[in-house]
This record gives sequence, structure tokens and C-alpha cells, in this order.
Amino acid sequence: IAGAYHNTGEGGLSPYHSNGGDVVFHFGTGYFGVRAADGGFSMEKMVDLVNKNPFIRAIELKLSQGAKPGHGGILPAGKNTEEIARIRGVKVATEVASPPSHKEFRTPDQMVDFIIKLRELSGGKPVGIKLCFGKRDDFVEMVKVFKQRDNYPDFIAIDGAEGGTGAAPLEFADSIGTPLIEGLTAASNILCEYNLKNEIKIIAAGKLFTGFDIVKAMALGADACYGARSMMLALGCIQALMCNTNHCPVGIATQNNDLVKGLNVEQKSRRVANFHHATIEAVREIVAAAGYDKVTGLDRSDIFKRDSNHGIDSYEDIYPSYKKEGA
Repeated sequence: IAGAYHNTGEGGLSPYHSNGGDVVFHFGTGYFGVRAADGGFSMEKMVDLVNKNPFIRAIELKLSQGAKPGHGGILPAGKNTEEIARIRGVKVATEVASPPSHKEFRTPDQMVDFIIKLRELSGGKPVGIKLCFGKRDDFVEMVKVFKQRDNYPDFIAIDGAEGGTGAAPLEFADSIGTPLIEGLTAASNILCEYNLKNEIKIIAAGKLFTGFDIVKAMALGADACYGARSMMLALGCIQALMCNTNHCPVGIATQNNDLVKGLNVEQKSRRVANFHHATIEAVREIVAAAGYDKVTGLDRSDIFKRDSNHGIDSYEDIYPSYKKEGA
């Protein structure tokens, strides 16, 4: 309805994803939906999933997320219903852990090998990675491997520390990870430095609500933007922060049938679509008002921020773009 594509999140591909929309199949360290019996990754299941579901347009591999970078997760046994277990490929009514790191690879080189295999066996579908920007040296090391191997993910989703989930530990949600603007500008500059910015697309995520949020992210180097929290609010989320308790009062993050009744799919789907359409229209209007006919015309010199009661600097002044020596 919205004319947007939908990311599955790491809970697996559900029957509800197959209603005519374009889908990005996302998986993390729990490998839900493509999980082997030992909890590792099953390439056989991945190939079968992609071949049976042509509406899957791309694959996203999560390394970390903004709400809790470097932290695993738990699916409580009480929320692991028969339906959830079937979608995720786990045993029903059991507690299931997502470890902090991947079993299938440990180094950037091994990750590139994994991405190449995923791309080849999925019929050439784009394969990207998602991460919350951490240590600069680690990101540079990874990009150096991309350059040396002349092979790399098709896109990198940069998730800011603002990214949220009510299931994240409070200390992590409040204090861990790089905020989106700093992570996005650093990632964009490093890719420019290694001449990979035009080869690897950047998706920005992290509390992007408004048309201007999108304009700002794209001026800083993003090629596309995710809306997660904004779409949840359009769906009816009141940020009760009870996602992990099975007592979500509006019926979104719960398997309690009495509470789920509060989620009117027909009504709420229209609200989400309307929100998306209005947001994209706002982007068009802002870009036109700035004097551009395409959002790609924007750059960091177009966005301004007050740095004190008396001064205003452009984002180019605050977060300088990468420039080759002598340029």
C-alpha cells in the first residue's frame, strides 16, 4: 500500500510478509528462518527460502544494532508460541538465545567469503550488512579488506545508537554505540577515501521520523533511510517499553490473544501507509524548496546547525567531507 520495501527484522520470514510487497530478508546471529539444527546457519534453508519467495529482493546480514551493539538477545519461552517457533525454526516454548557474534565468520575476510556465497547461491540478489558504527579502526580494517578483495556488500545499513527496542538493556540503550550522524558521516567518509562510496550504498537508521530527518541523512551521505520507530508509532506503539514481557498494551509486541485484539490490521496498515506517503511528500517539498530537482543534489553544505546562541555552522563545517590530499 505504501509503495515502500519492508525489512523482515531478524525474526524470520513470516506468512504476513508475502502480501505483494518487496521484502528484504534480514537475519542476525540467531539465524532465524535459516537456522540449522545446531543453531548455526543453514545455506540450504537460505537458498530454499529465497527461491520459493521471489518477493525477497535483497538479503541483509546484521552484525550489530544501535539499541544494543555488541549484545545478544533472548526470546523468552513465554513468547515463543507455536507460530513463532515455526517461523523462526526453533523448538516451541523454549528460551532461545541470539549470541553477540556470528558463528559463520570471525574476520572481515571470512565475512566477504560468506557474502559472496550468499549472493551466488541466491541468484545474484543484493547482499548487505547492518551495523552500529563502533571503533573507527575496525571499520577501516573491514573496508580495506573490501578494497583488497575487490568484493564487498552491496549496501551497509548504519544504525545509530538512537535505535530502539524495549527489549534492550537500559545502559546499552542509553550509553553504548555511535549516534547516527557521527556514524553515518564517518562511514561515508571512509568509503569515499577507499573509492567505494559509489559501489556500496548506505542506508541510515536511528530515530528518523520526519521528512527533514531523511533530507538531513541523505545530505550526510545516505542513499536510503529506514523508518522503524516512526512506523511503530504510526502502527499504534505508545513506547510502553514492555516488548519483552508479553504485556504490550496496544497488542503489537505480544502474543497474548486478548491484547492482540487491539491491533486492527486493516485500520493500522492504512495509518502506516498514510504516514509513509506524507513523509515522502515532505521530503519532495523540502528538496524543491532548497532548489534541487533530486534529493541526490543535497550535500553537507545545505544543512545548518546552531552551535551557540550566536553562531550557525553548516554540516560541512562540523562534519567535513573526505577530500583527497591536494584536492
